[in-house]
Amino acid sequence: MSTWRKPLLAALPLCCAVAIAACGSSNSSSSSASSSSSSASAPASTSTSTSAASSSGGSANSAVVALVPASVKSKGTLTVAEDASYAPDEFIGPDGHTVVGMDADLAKAVAAAMGLKANVVNATFATIIPGISAGRYDMGASSFSDTLAREKAVDFVDYASVGESFYTKATGGTSIGSIADICGKTVSVESGTTELADAKTQGAKCKAAGKPGVTVLVFNTQTEANLAVSSGRAALGFADTPVAGYQVKQSGGQFKIVGVPYATGPYGLAIPKGGLDKAVLAALQQLVNNGTYKSILAKWGLSGIAISPSLIKINGATS
Repeated sequence: MSTWRKPLLAALPLCCAVAIAACGSSNSSSSSASSSSSSASAPASTSTSTSAASSSGGSANSAVVALVPASVKSKGTLTVAEDASYAPDEFIGPDGHTVVGMDADLAKAVAAAMGLKANVVNATFATIIPGISAGRYDMGASSFSDTLAREKAVDFVDYASVGESFYTKATGGTSIGSIADICGKTVSVESGTTELADAKTQGAKCKAAGKPGVTVLVFNTQTEANLAVSSGRAALGFADTPVAGYQVKQSGGQFKIVGVPYATGPYGLAIPKGGLDKAVLAALQQLVNNGTYKSILAKWGLSGIAISPSLIKINGATS
């Protein structure tokens, strides 16, 4: 993630607030770790379907429907994968199994504009893009940063501009001014995210400058990464800016943001190479033009996210 997943801590309420961040593509680190708690396993397979007359405000548009490939249209359902541990973008709702959040609502509205039902399923973040390439999912809506590396495997339709931020314990935590100051520190991240790649890159820079490297603890879910900070295993947590802000807000004073946002870039809906790009692009443009997208952001406390017609594009990665 680099600029938008269960709540911060298991005991925290499932409510919403703040801004957005983005997820990355690396799968290794200088030091990996996993939790012994039940949350360490891959997310349970949960899903929720929404008809074309979606409660999120989307409705079928004939011009958009005409762009949907026959192979997708014939199914009548768009299977959308999300890692539901990244509130407020995507997380498990109060019923214990439904995936809710900004990306869930957006995916339902996009599907509705294409005349389809949305089947939103919970999947571990690092498995979503491979699942799209293998044909298991029609789309990934999970706070994906649109990067050149990811564009080799899937196409993206970009819909926002977000960055990455660090957070630490409000009492007994650490202090940094920017990512350059994490040399010698332990940082917790979710597997497969942009933050993982960026923390590793910074660690290499630290060593090249003759400074201590960065110890990166890697977890299957953002929930586990958060717990590493609250337990003191990691000095810093690293996530998309809106998600980090949400986690701080929901921590009841346990966490605080440190440093300045880093690496602002585009968020994108991930889709298979060739086929759905034009339909998803047209659907997103409709949702922006008719105010549905703005309403979804406001619902989840994300009204500050950068969104403009120039951001709605196919494969807009710059790095």
